[in-house]
Amino acid sequence: MIRGILFDMDGVLVDNTRVHVDAFGIFCRRYGVEDWERKLSAAFGMGNDDIMRLILPENILREKGLPALAAEKEAIYREIYAPAIRPVAGLAELLARLRAADIPCAVGSSGPRANVDFVLDTCGIRTYFAAIVDSDQVKRCKPDPEIYRTAAAKLGLDPAECLVFEDAEAGIESARRAGAGRIFALATTLSREKLRTTAADRVIGDFTEITDLSFLGRPHAIRT
Repeated sequence: MIRGILFDMDGVLVDNTRVHVDAFGIFCRRYGVEDWERKLSAAFGMGNDDIMRLILPENILREKGLPALAAEKEAIYREIYAPAIRPVAGLAELLARLRAADIPCAVGSSGPRANVDFVLDTCGIRTYFAAIVDSDQVKRCKPDPEIYRTAAAKLGLDPAECLVFEDAEAGIESARRAGAGRIFALATTLSREKLRTTAADRVIGDFTEITDLSFLGRPHAIRT
C-alpha cells in the first residue's frame, strides 16, 4: 500500500536538465575544460562532488576545492534559470490532490539546499512537502539509497510504503536500492524507450497523465 510520495527535484519538480547542461557549459569554458558534455551525460542524478570529479581535471579540483567549484556552478544555474523556471506540467494539481487525500510528500534530491530552496520557493510549492532531503544532509548521494531512505524515514514510513518519482538512471537505482514500493519515471531527461529499460514501474511524460490517484497504485492516507 502506497502511503507517501517521494519526489526527486531536477527533472521531476522542474524540467531543468537543459539548464544544468547550459550552466556546466558556461562553467567549464571558464576553466578551459573540454569533452565535459559527454562525461556529464553519464552523471545525471548524481551529486555535485561526484560530477565534478568526473568532468574536471585533478589540478582544478586541487586548486579550487569541490565546495567552491560546486557553489560557482550552481550560482550560474540559478541565475540563468530564474527568469524561466516553472513546475513540470500537472505537478501543482497532483500535489493539491495528494494534500486533499492526506498523502504526505517529501523531496529527495542530490542537489544542494540552495537549489532546493530556489525551486520550491520560486515555484511556490514548498508548503506541499512535509520533509526535504538534499545533498547537504546525507553522506552519499544517488545512486546510493541514503537519500530515499532518509526521506521515507522523515515521513515516518518505510521506503516500501512510498512511491518515488524520478527521471534519471542514478535516481531510479537509488529508489530501487532503498526498497521503494513503486517507481515512476518522467521522460524529461531521458527518452521513454531508455527509461523502460530501467527498474521504473511506469514511465510518464509529465504529471498531466495522472488524472486519478488510483493511477499511483492505491495510495492510502495516513491517519493519526
